[in-house]
Amino acid sequence: MRASPRIAAMEVLLANPRGFCAGVERAIEIVERALERHGAPIYVRHEIVHNKFVVADLRTKGAVFVEELDEVPRGSTVIFSAHGVSRQVREDAEARGLKVFDATCPLVTKVHVEVAKMLREGYEIVMIGHRGHPEAEGTMGQAAAGMHLVETAEDVARLEVRDPGRVSYVTQTTLSVDDAAQIVAALRARFPQIRGPKRDDICYATQNRQDAVKFLAPRCDVVIVVGSPNSSNSNRLREVAENMGVDAYMVDSAADLRPEWIAGRPRVGVTAGASAPEVLVNALIERLQELGARSVRPLEGAAEHVVFTLPRELAARR
Repeated sequence: MRASPRIAAMEVLLANPRGFCAGVERAIEIVERALERHGAPIYVRHEIVHNKFVVADLRTKGAVFVEELDEVPRGSTVIFSAHGVSRQVREDAEARGLKVFDATCPLVTKVHVEVAKMLREGYEIVMIGHRGHPEAEGTMGQAAAGMHLVETAEDVARLEVRDPGRVSYVTQTTLSVDDAAQIVAALRARFPQIRGPKRDDICYATQNRQDAVKFLAPRCDVVIVVGSPNSSNSNRLREVAENMGVDAYMVDSAADLRPEWIAGRPRVGVTAGASAPEVLVNALIERLQELGARSVRPLEGAAEHVVFTLPRELAARR
């Protein structure tokens, strides 16, 4: 097998922060501790987080990933993914006698609580999110009726509501901050009395990683994002760089990197989505070094100290 040609010396710039957020770390630890305490198999509804490497690793440890609860034997242990689930899924789990550990990110749970409060107060709710994404489906599933999903400002123009004076909105936590702001502006223009969450629903990690890319991109000739294709927040990082006029590509692993992407580019920026482990970033850096990278320079960025607690049964000392 012929070796790839070396590319002229380059510098790698690392975005900070990047990679795992507190919600992802918590979700993965829930699966690992459940396996230690209860033994395999442990069933997980949907991918625990959207990263192929993480899912494959947990599968080797005994996790069984399923799409629906009817694939889980009655009385078994099941874990809900970090993206959250609908009320119907929770009811189905109880009806099947399943032992449940909930790995829903606490920031997604916060959105679910907001939805319940708004519905109790008689509001129709507009959710800004991506159709078909598990988080959007879980949030929309907090209500049997009275919710609308919009993906674009154009969707806002087509909205039909009962009372324009009793409308509120929530957002998926992994959206592009800039795109969400445009849709919120369209909602406020159409429904001047619309009510939003007290604090933005887009999570701290999504915001920080997008801000880091905005800092990184102007200093680079190309940006490489480590993340799986179905990772919403990883896709948004690529889009942020592209919207700043910088070529950007997303890779699941170092093997996906194409030398022509970085040929003649003296500065290569690297970041990772919130569900991508640092081991994949390190492997990408090694590949870039094989292709001519002579230095790796981490950039400054926001420090993150957020830690989410585990379910009580799993939090006890091992």
